Amino acid sequence: MMAKRIILASEEKSSLHPRNPHRFRYDFPKLIESCPELGPYVSVNQYNNESIDFANPDAVKTLNRALLSHFYGITWWDIPENYLCPPIPGRADYIHYMADLLAEGNGGIAPRGEQVRVLDIGTGANCVYPILGNREYGWSFVASETDPVAIESAGKIIKKNPVLKDMIELRQQKVRDEIFRGIVQPGEQFDLSVCNPPFHASMAESKAATERKIAKLNPGKKTKVVQNFGGQSAELIYEGGEQAFIRRMIQQSARIHSQCKWFSTLVAKNDHLPSIYKSLDISRAAEVRTINMAQGQKVSRVVAWRF
Repeated sequence: MMAKRIILASEEKSSLHPRNPHRFRYDFPKLIESCPELGPYVSVNQYNNESIDFANPDAVKTLNRALLSHFYGITWWDIPENYLCPPIPGRADYIHYMADLLAEGNGGIAPRGEQVRVLDIGTGANCVYPILGNREYGWSFVASETDPVAIESAGKIIKKNPVLKDMIELRQQKVRDEIFRGIVQPGEQFDLSVCNPPFHASMAESKAATERKIAKLNPGKKTKVVQNFGGQSAELIYEGGEQAFIRRMIQQSARIHSQCKWFSTLVAKNDHLPSIYKSLDISRAAEVRTINMAQGQKVSRVVAWRF
């Protein structure tokens, strides 16, 4: 039987979630108060607005540090060189939309507190989803990761921020093709799983995407590709790309269907949706949600399912 499928979209394609604190223009003076090291990166752009050079990975990382400090009370945050630096506003949108999803089973109110347990698949060196979910809603997280360097980095972030203590548990996945097995323990229950999957099938594909991104940030200019925008291969590359990873996740989620209320993942490419829906039908998902999100001109989506 085909799963019930619902597609949701924000009313304004250019807007972030109504609860997202990043919906408005950055207040750089306040951000600099929270993170003084941001100051040297801020200047007035061609539109007479204060901004940073978004093609400069150091500037972007420092902006992230300021946002996490100002909005979420994170006093220390850093990532190793060449690791993925996530856009905080878009990542926060994912968390808020998932809170709406959980609210449906909670009288229409987004559930709060550490009794809400979330699994972050591939937390990365930045640990961003557990940070945002915990600081916004008080949720507790199990964060999985294959890369030992990323695990060490995420652990350092947790250790240096007492507000995160005992709220985020890191678990290393030692078998790359296993997503849940070895992480989710027998009898363990989760309300939600989240994932930012590897996007690309090869290093060449990843490099081409990075070059396109930098070209958009600096139109008409030749700019050297900076690896920080690419991330590590484990973060961005999977044989078969995003589509293959998500289909594998769907297949494996069926094995633990009774241990998680909602499974979810970001989907970067809209044309991957048909094959994802097909995999969900084959795996007999009872309900599927597609939530369209937008940040400026960038449109992304979350697919969520349950059994």
